[in-house]
Amino acid sequence: MTTSSSETLSPVEAHRAAVSPEADLERCPLMPNYGPPAVQFVRGEGPYLWDSHGEVYLDFLSGLAVTSLGHSHPAVAAAVAEQAHRLLHVSNLYATEHNGVVATMLDQAVGDGTPAGGQVFFCNSGAEANEAAIKLARRAGGHGRHVVVCAFQSFHGRTLATLAATGQPQKWEAFQPLPEGFRHVVWNDLEELERSLDDTVAAVLLEPVQGEGGVNPATVEYFQGVERLCRERDILFMVDEVQTGLARTGRWFGFQHFDVSPDVVTMAKALGNGVPIGACWAKAEVAAAFSRGDHATTYGGQPLATAAARAVLSTMKAIDAPRRARETGAALAEALRKLPKVADCRGLGLLLAVELDGVEAGPVAAECLKNGLVVNAVTSSAIRLAPPLTIEESHVAEAVNKLAGCIESVAESVVAPSESG
Repeated sequence: MTTSSSETLSPVEAHRAAVSPEADLERCPLMPNYGPPAVQFVRGEGPYLWDSHGEVYLDFLSGLAVTSLGHSHPAVAAAVAEQAHRLLHVSNLYATEHNGVVATMLDQAVGDGTPAGGQVFFCNSGAEANEAAIKLARRAGGHGRHVVVCAFQSFHGRTLATLAATGQPQKWEAFQPLPEGFRHVVWNDLEELERSLDDTVAAVLLEPVQGEGGVNPATVEYFQGVERLCRERDILFMVDEVQTGLARTGRWFGFQHFDVSPDVVTMAKALGNGVPIGACWAKAEVAAAFSRGDHATTYGGQPLATAAARAVLSTMKAIDAPRRARETGAALAEALRKLPKVADCRGLGLLLAVELDGVEAGPVAAECLKNGLVVNAVTSSAIRLAPPLTIEESHVAEAVNKLAGCIESVAESVVAPSESG
């Protein structure tokens, strides 16, 4: 299968061809921070995508864990279309019909089916949700108690503050000096985290599974230990569920695997199934640290986004999305572990990483795209899979077969030159 003719073009030409193929432009109209795209997608349905050449792809990345109900889900599409004809936007000085309902639904999801006693701030993305959490922590801690402790390999966003929270130093250098007030510790090392806690610390911010860091799950002992330390020292325990939240891991939220009760939970991605929306949930007594005017966003919680979120949450509940993620994820992981050149498969639910043995992940992901399977190389040796929670057994078999063939093809291309020489 050939996805496009971009392989014969220079990176700049490929970028221009993919984003604006019909325009006669001197340069690509988009900034180059994503690099040249290999394909232009024009349509999606369920777990499948179609490109501008009519080629079909099985999407096992879901727009980075966003389209958890699959592409163009009928309930979400209908909700967005209906809302677009009724009311698109008013300011947050006024109530609208969906945001209170969605906030209540999220509070119940945080409580695993029962009210958790929290309040919600709506925004437009995961980074913004984490920005709200960081500001809430500083407001609650007060002057002089503002430090947020995060883990190395973590990812919390690309704004200046959330980039500073992100535990990936290679991403910092181009934007120094970053905002101060962030401290990083080794992942899953409770003793080091405890040593990092002093009188300046307002909060600990962690992912239940580090997504962009390589799909690295926390341990039960680690998360329970972090919660205990936070309670002992009156520090906020904040959990970033932007990638893991809303059934992706087999529970409504990843922290629920560890039997803990965080003070703040951030989410986005799957909440709108592709419509931009994020949310920061906090226990009511923690949310009370915000006063009127402390934080705001123009579009947060606007009717179009919350109409989509309401449809997403209702659909997820109706299909028991956490159960589907648990069961399908277990079947997918079992099949992946049997593949040649696969050293391990880690993760929770339908957020998985395939650790490759002796094969680089980047070329494998590229080969998959050529053969109609969308995945990504989350590290140099690991392929990330985050398919829709609605996939069936046949989709699992199709993806595993494609991935196996692509791993084999890349492995053979690496071995062949040395044998012939």
